[in-house]
Amino acid sequence: MRVLVFGVFDYFHYGHFMLLKRAAGLGDYLIAAVQKDEEIHKTKPNARILYSFQQRLELISAIRYVDEAVGYTQVDETIPTLDFDILVLGSDQNHSGFQRAVEWCKANGKQVITLPRTPNISSSQLRGIVEKD
Repeated sequence: MRVLVFGVFDYFHYGHFMLLKRAAGLGDYLIAAVQKDEEIHKTKPNARILYSFQQRLELISAIRYVDEAVGYTQVDETIPTLDFDILVLGSDQNHSGFQRAVEWCKANGKQVITLPRTPNISSSQLRGIVEKD
């Protein structure tokens, strides 16, 4: 089974790692889609990105649980172009693009699994600590 996850993966942390590890355990091939910089700035114009898209793609590619890392702009536009069986979401991935992606999955026989967040860690939390210094 081919498993797919989406993320920005900036301020990479243990919660991201655990999402990838747990997602990989649901199948035998994990695709991690990494959001491109220009798209982040469209939805969050004031976002401070720590790592460039290429750096984030390289980081994610180096994780042993990830078999393939690809770039994406919009979740709902990208999802029909990828070969997968299971879409894994984090519990915070619920904006309209993800909702449309879930509907596409349901209409096309793909399984959708939502995993809970790793407690006590988030990119927002790390960003607050790093930007305070």
